[in-house]
Amino acid sequence: MEKYMEENDIVVHEFCKFIRDRITELRMKKDVSENRMSLELGNGRSYINNIVSGRILPSMEQFLQICTYLDVTPEQFFRGDLQEPSLVKETIHLIEGLDKDELLCIQQMAHLLLRK
Repeated sequence: MEKYMEENDIVVHEFCKFIRDRITELRMKKDVSENRMSLELGNGRSYINNIVSGRILPSMEQFLQICTYLDVTPEQFFRGDLQEPSLVKETIHLIEGLDKDELLCIQQMAHLLLRK
């Protein structure tokens, strides 16, 4: 049981670090300061700094507000491999209204671009 607790603590620590680092990465892509982001989310100036420094974690509701502010879905937030998550989100939104033939064209273009 003790070994499980230690392993669990390590996993939780790694997830918390990922969350802190990802907020910083996406905030910087948005080109906004920690203070400004904190205030625009309706919190005190040091709110985001407290999260990224490890002093606090956001609640689930606050996390969802952060995702909305950073223009990513929660899924995209946790997909650290996405280079431009807000651009991916916008592109997906645009193609949702296309018919089958148009989607096949987009798919072919994507395949061609990925070969480069």
